[in-house]
Amino acid sequence: MPLRTAKAKHGKPDSALQLQRHEALLLKAGAFQHAILSSPRFSIIATDDKGLIQLFNPGAEGLLGYAASELVGQISASDLHDPQDLAARARVLSREFATPIAADFAAMAFRASQGIEDVYEMNVIRKDGSRFPAVVSITALRDDYDDLIGYLLIGTDNSVRKRVETELLDAMAAADKANHAKSAFLSSMSHELRPPLNAILGFAQLMQSGSPQPTTVQQRSIDQILKAGWYLLELINEILDLALVESGKLTLSTEPVSLSEVIEECKVMIEGQAQMRGISLRFPSADIGHYVKVDRTRLKQVLINLLSNAIKYNRPSGSVVVDCIVTRPGRIRICIEDSGEGLCEQDLAQLFQPFNRLGREMTDEEGTGIGLVTAKRLIEVMDGTIGVESAVGKGSVFWVELAITSERQHLVEDTQNEASACQEQAVGQKSQAVLYIEDNPANMLLVEELVSRRPDLCFLSATDASWGIEMAREFLPDMILMDINLPGISGIQALKILREDPVAAHIPVVALSGNAIPRDIRKGLEAGFFRYLTKPINVHDFFATVDATLEFVRAKSPAAEVQSSRK
Repeated sequence: MPLRTAKAKHGKPDSALQLQRHEALLLKAGAFQHAILSSPRFSIIATDDKGLIQLFNPGAEGLLGYAASELVGQISASDLHDPQDLAARARVLSREFATPIAADFAAMAFRASQGIEDVYEMNVIRKDGSRFPAVVSITALRDDYDDLIGYLLIGTDNSVRKRVETELLDAMAAADKANHAKSAFLSSMSHELRPPLNAILGFAQLMQSGSPQPTTVQQRSIDQILKAGWYLLELINEILDLALVESGKLTLSTEPVSLSEVIEECKVMIEGQAQMRGISLRFPSADIGHYVKVDRTRLKQVLINLLSNAIKYNRPSGSVVVDCIVTRPGRIRICIEDSGEGLCEQDLAQLFQPFNRLGREMTDEEGTGIGLVTAKRLIEVMDGTIGVESAVGKGSVFWVELAITSERQHLVEDTQNEASACQEQAVGQKSQAVLYIEDNPANMLLVEELVSRRPDLCFLSATDASWGIEMAREFLPDMILMDINLPGISGIQALKILREDPVAAHIPVVALSGNAIPRDIRKGLEAGFFRYLTKPINVHDFFATVDATLEFVRAKSPAAEVQSSRK
């Protein structure tokens, strides 16, 4: 069968239709190209490979104030840019590419010439001499043989965005300044209020315990003064805390902290308040076994605040349940659930606003409305989160989520290694163990280095008093060096605990503290420290004290006492 030419419905060959479509596409592309080049919103400049302007569209004319005829084929595109900006860009590129780049068109086109996409911001100069910031995208133009033939620059005026950014930065700076001024004012007022409040509370207590005893009527008045005074002191402390957090001046002493220990301490502190109101408390029964890296005192402050609220805003004969849940790997959540009235959605939205008591200011419950705000700030500073789940009539669950740390486990392992090393060192020679309790790594390293110079000594260390007390009980070192300003339990408190422990009471404890004024030294010795060393350490005094302490230990040992009795 002979082939027949295919025809369209209107009798035209397919090839003719294809040609028409191709021409239509070309016309459409041309229209697009014309629309782009004629756009008044974008500055489009094309140059040859040396930077000489070859195309200057209407957008560029409107933006820069030049007519195309004034520039095309006559000046370089770099002549429209701020010379100082070009010089700065040239210096940056010269360092980046380790090659000298001139502060002319080369500085504008170098990246594009290397095939690197380049968008930069630079001040551009109008015909009238005024300058404005422009964002410029520059692309290399190449022919079919991949030879560089020129560059295409597309620019937009960035003045509005820069102005908005500047206004925003100014507004933020003003807000920050106002916030700091507010925090400074609150802090100043808190400090100013303390001296008169101290006098009020002090003299009221003197009246209460004076002779003759106050009458019944006077006692009621004194009770009111003291109640209001202590409440005012609590308010001042909360305001000062909030001011310190918001001003960024709050200093935290973070350490690996046992959640079991902290929760047990909070339980002891809050039980009395719960019993007075008939609220039952339930805490985790088993050892939680996890450590979190926080400021021990501040974490207790947050938990006590949440527990106190759970008790105050509970129903009569209600309950508070504390639980700890590992929500995901590396995170643990402390939940405090109450059986109170619960909170509506509107209250939940306003919960963490300063001085907002959600209408409870009309009740008998005292409060400042800033405890939760401070708690939130403190937890966030310690890289944690705080939240609440509540419904009206179903009570509330306030929770704090923190990161679990493995540092404590490493510390246990390191301590066991230190103890083993001490035991090995003791074999075949009379070696004595020195335990140093110090939270500052630099001080710890210094003392470790000093002790290492003495082959008759072996070194044990602990970074907080709780852990140091445990080590003293387990390893019974010959002497203890103790910092006084320790996180959590202070050196003074730790000394008292050791003195009351029949296992460790015999170990002499030497203070090694930065508190160097005579009164501090006297108070330390009166508290029971065997000796008192001050920082910075005097090496001669340090070793003299160590020798005197160990000599005392040897003199008190059973062998020495037997030998003395034989004489």
